Amino acid sequence: MRYSFRQLEVFLAAAHTQNITKAASALAMSQSAASSALKELETQFNIQLFDRVGKRLQLNELGRLFRPQVEALLAQAQELEQGLTQHNDVGALKVGATLTIGNYLAVGVMADYMKIQPHARVSLEVANTRTIARRVSDFELDIGLIEGELQSPDLEVIPWRNDELVVFCSPSHPLAQRGALSDDDLRQATWIMREQGSGTRQTFERGMHGLLPDLDILLELEHTEAIKRAVETCLGIGCLSQVCLADAFKRGSLVPLEVPEHRQFDRRFYFILHKQKYRSAGIARWMELCRALGH
Repeated sequence: MRYSFRQLEVFLAAAHTQNITKAASALAMSQSAASSALKELETQFNIQLFDRVGKRLQLNELGRLFRPQVEALLAQAQELEQGLTQHNDVGALKVGATLTIGNYLAVGVMADYMKIQPHARVSLEVANTRTIARRVSDFELDIGLIEGELQSPDLEVIPWRNDELVVFCSPSHPLAQRGALSDDDLRQATWIMREQGSGTRQTFERGMHGLLPDLDILLELEHTEAIKRAVETCLGIGCLSQVCLADAFKRGSLVPLEVPEHRQFDRRFYFILHKQKYRSAGIARWMELCRALGH
């Protein structure tokens, strides 16, 4: 074999950090050893994988072509090593989830995952759909759980479970005593909304087609709990997933509002994976637990 796993690790670290010194640090190597490993890899095959701009390394077209294959190869090698040393077929897993899923569903899945596999290491990053998709595309996350519609040539988008947004307000809000709301009611209300780039905002805007230019949006917040608190104080009305409103509705601190029938806020949650990502036993187990949660 004309390459070593160490050379491939240096290649991936350099692709991620875009700097050989940072790549060396991430791998606990000296800068000279990392530089030599990368140079040897390119020399052995008479190729160039990066464009050098000062101290910055930028993957070129050839480097971008090989990166997914190297990611998959090293992931399989790591899984084999874990199985040999720990007698364990499920290893570390890096999961990304959008805010609604991360705060209300993924933590429970993580607990179940670690009960089944007590020695497994799981990290959970919570961000909006746009950020999670980018990090899965860059191989910084093994799998993403998103609530927004997504199209990407690099990502496989797999349906997970159904969800629905609910318009809601404080029990003391004037609209709480109304029956079914009209489009005029929605137009005249003050709104507390999720930020642009979130899956929740995407679904809301789809459901409110034709009214968007006329809506009075007072606040755009990144966190669902902040939106719920603002709505509880009668600053406005909101629209969030039924998943994160169930407890508040039971307590009576918030109440659902009935919107016109033609305003549809149904959506789906999805798994996203890089199309060339190696499907490890950990990824398969995680998806299995997520699907069980949906029933």
